[in-house]
Amino acid sequence: MTQSSPTAAVLIIGDEILSGRTRDTNLNTIARFLAALGIDLLEARTVGDRADQIIAALNALRGGHDYVFTTGGIGPTHDDITAECVARAFGVALAEHPEALAILERRYGGDFNAARRRMARIPEGGTLIANPVTDAPGFRIGNVFVMAGVPTIMTAMLEDVAPRLRTGAVVHARTLKVTGVGEGDVAALLTAASLASRELSFGSYPFGAGTVGEIGTNLVIRGRDEAAVEAAASDLMADLTAAGIPVTVLI
Repeated sequence: MTQSSPTAAVLIIGDEILSGRTRDTNLNTIARFLAALGIDLLEARTVGDRADQIIAALNALRGGHDYVFTTGGIGPTHDDITAECVARAFGVALAEHPEALAILERRYGGDFNAARRRMARIPEGGTLIANPVTDAPGFRIGNVFVMAGVPTIMTAMLEDVAPRLRTGAVVHARTLKVTGVGEGDVAALLTAASLASRELSFGSYPFGAGTVGEIGTNLVIRGRDEAAVEAAASDLMADLTAAGIPVTVLI
């Protein structure tokens, strides 16, 4: 990966994720979103609804990456403490944002109670992230983007996030599917390929182990130079074929 490419981290917040009650899908969505923009997602953490852990994780991540994306904890209930924690991490006040307040007042009308009013609190200096699903906004402060935990809402928020990001060169990938042999049977060839093309990333992902049916390994080559990726894939495929190992190319 080139140094000029922006880097990112994800902070997933919520006891429901750590308890296993709720399955997280936001990390996968964000990873695919960033990959399409040429932004390298290098780290992800999950913490519960505990202020000290949220603040410590956020400060560590925002100091080490160009962007941090958080999901969860910005709703109307007592355990939605993300906005408060972000304000504390940045050392700023947490107050009602006039625009957020107006959005929520229009949304809820006579049902705009004290609990829903909590969602208008934004750390000082923060700018809103639009929420086209339920209107309750997320926000950005510094290099941190704070979004909802509900996957449909979080995904919709990304539309407003994308234009604010510095993009990089997109990573290209080629997958070779090796069948009938285990991962260890191709390890030496894969190692040799990685040493020959150190600017690229080589990965091995076995499938079918312990099951009745097809077994094999997907060999994935990734890099920002598409021609180099294609050349490395062609060379590795030739080496596998010469070794008598069945291989096909996947898109």
